[in-house]
This record gives sequence, structure tokens and C-alpha cells, in this order.
Amino acid sequence: MKLALTFLLAFASVAHASSRTTPAARLDAAATVLEEIMQAPDKAIPQDLLDHAHALVIVPGLKKGAFIVGGKYGKGFILCRNKEGTGWAAPGAVRIEGASVGFQFGGSESDVILLVRNERGAARLLESKFTLGADAAVAAGPVGRDADAQTDALLTAEILSWSRSRGVFAGVSLSGATLREDLDDNRTLYGRTLENKEIVNGGQATPEAAKRLVGLLEKYSPRIKK
Repeated sequence: MKLALTFLLAFASVAHASSRTTPAARLDAAATVLEEIMQAPDKAIPQDLLDHAHALVIVPGLKKGAFIVGGKYGKGFILCRNKEGTGWAAPGAVRIEGASVGFQFGGSESDVILLVRNERGAARLLESKFTLGADAAVAAGPVGRDADAQTDALLTAEILSWSRSRGVFAGVSLSGATLREDLDDNRTLYGRTLENKEIVNGGQATPEAAKRLVGLLEKYSPRIKK
């Protein structure tokens, strides 16, 4: 028990250290994640799914550790379509947290992408707290530009999720993980405390640090398909 507690304290310390990376640096990392994934047609998010997406969450470098009790911690951003369906709104900052219990050992870091398939799911993600699998059904997403998305799981899930670790990009289940808006990072990016729904629904101008990421989304999927 003491050993497990020691590991958890150490993991919390690592997670806290990672949280000190600046929001601007994380935005650039998120843009790199998206660009690298979409430049590999046979391993990318299927284009049809991206074109129908109402929102994306990108978390570069999600920390995962495990010793009897597992944990996840990362910081990233949610980006939603503009109300007209053309272009993307400025990003809001989020934190993802989760824990699991079981016999496991090791630790890893991965990039995570969540794709929100309808307007209701996007609106829920803009709330202060959101639990995957509880507040909306989540399923591992398919890989490949032309992948067949017509499976029972994909037809019922509001959110699809992927993870990239050590160069491998694949669908992953994140059920049980919690997303919270990060008001501190929003304050750093926008100069004042803003909730994520204020950023998206209020037409907040895109910060300079986020223009590369937003520009990539507008390049890969400029207009939503109905």
C-alpha cells in the first residue's frame, strides 16, 4: 500500500510538472499532432468523420502511469465549428483526468484526439465538467482515410477517441475519463478569465498562438457536412 501511494505521489508530481508547460507550447504541440496524423492517409482520422464533426479535443502528451492504481492526466484544447458550420472557433483549454484500479505496472505518454459527432455532444463538452461514457457514449475511432465507420458502436457513440503512442495511431476507449475546462490557461491565452462556452459562443478572436492549429483544421475540414 505504501509503495502504491509513493507511486501515485510521484505520478502526481510528474503530472504537475507537465502542467507547467505554457498554453502556447501546448497549442503548437497540438497542431503538430493533428498535422502528422492527417498527413498519413492510411493512418489518419477518416475524412468523412472529420467533415461531419462538430468539435475536436486534442491533448498532446497525455501522461499515464500505473502501479496497482492507474492514472491519467493531460492538458489540451477543445475546438468547435463556428455556428455557420464554416471555419472553426477559437480554442478553449481543458484538462483530462482519470483513474482505474487493477493489476498493472508501467507508465506511458500518448497524444489523444476526441471527435464529437453532434451539436449536443459539443455543447456538453463546453460545460465545466464532462465524464466520457457517463455524459455521452464514447467509442474507439476507426483509422484510415477511407475506413468504414458503419459499425454498431460508431452508430451509437456521440464521441470517438484515438490515441497515438510511439508512432502508433489507433482507436482507444477513454470511458470514465473526466474533462474539465482550464480557466487558468484560458486566462493566460485571452488575458481574462473566460469559460469555454464564452470563448466559442461569444465569437472570441483566435489568439496568435492558436492560429496554426485553427488554420490546420480549416485546411483539412473547412466546412461541416450535413
